[in-house]
Amino acid sequence: MKRFLVVLLAVLLVASIGMAKDKIKIGVSIPSADHGWTGGIVWWAQKAIADWEAKDPDIEFFLVTADSPAKQVGDVEDLMVKGIDALVILAHDSEPLTPIVERVHNKGILVVSVDRGLTKPVEDIYIAGDNPGLGRVSAEWLAKELNYKGDIVVLEGIPCVINTERVNAFMEVMKKYPKIRILDSQPAYWQTEKGLEIMENYLQKYPKIDAVWAQDDDVLKGVLQAYKESGRNDIKVMLGGAGAKEIIKMVMDGDPLVRADVTYPPSMIATGISLAVMSLRGEKLNGFYQQQIPSKIILAAELVTPENAANYYEPDSIF
Repeated sequence: MKRFLVVLLAVLLVASIGMAKDKIKIGVSIPSADHGWTGGIVWWAQKAIADWEAKDPDIEFFLVTADSPAKQVGDVEDLMVKGIDALVILAHDSEPLTPIVERVHNKGILVVSVDRGLTKPVEDIYIAGDNPGLGRVSAEWLAKELNYKGDIVVLEGIPCVINTERVNAFMEVMKKYPKIRILDSQPAYWQTEKGLEIMENYLQKYPKIDAVWAQDDDVLKGVLQAYKESGRNDIKVMLGGAGAKEIIKMVMDGDPLVRADVTYPPSMIATGISLAVMSLRGEKLNGFYQQQIPSKIILAAELVTPENAANYYEPDSIF
């Protein structure tokens, strides 16, 4: 009888081990928090990892941040040595990161690319915001707020593919409204300090400005500071983008100058992490009949107004 119980316990132990989830390792490689939006990326990555670790102890995460493309390449190489099963990456710069990510992919490691993309299709899943959509939604809303006439100044982001998509879509919409003039358009590199500097120049150069498209909420903060310090009161409306909590709060509170925002959510990195987990677990998206996670997901550029701003307000976020 004793021998029988020992054998039974051994069989049950083997069965329980077989039923347990396989331990999986996920590397998350993102840029350092060098401005508000990337700060949001870091915050949302940490949140997603904490959430998953709390409910699934069989996942091991490795989160690394890089202040340069060279540092990020080294980080990815280190993650490969750790034996990761998936890499979630927001490339610091697409071109120098593509070769190392291709090596990752060729080793059979799942790759989830977030936001900036790569120069070759070496990822299994790509998730990003709708950059042309951000330009279109911004332009249509601003045009309507101006009653389709007036003078606008534009502050762009970093000269890159993403910025070009946004600006081209914005300008394409504005072509439909001949009574709207674009006075100037300069790159502000998605930086508050650069937004302040450029807006100071715009205010000195143009005696009449009706609206400002800052494209990014970090830039908008600098624009607002320059405008406040100038003492002028001619500008009717300003619009940023990405959904910084300070700007969303201004919209919620009915600020007369900042009456809307357009989303480009840093929470996309958290979604990317979840997609990696679900893919490795063989899960599919709720409501999808296809077995695999979609290979490309584009998040809509949503207009934030006083009526819906509370739905986008994340007070605990760093951004």
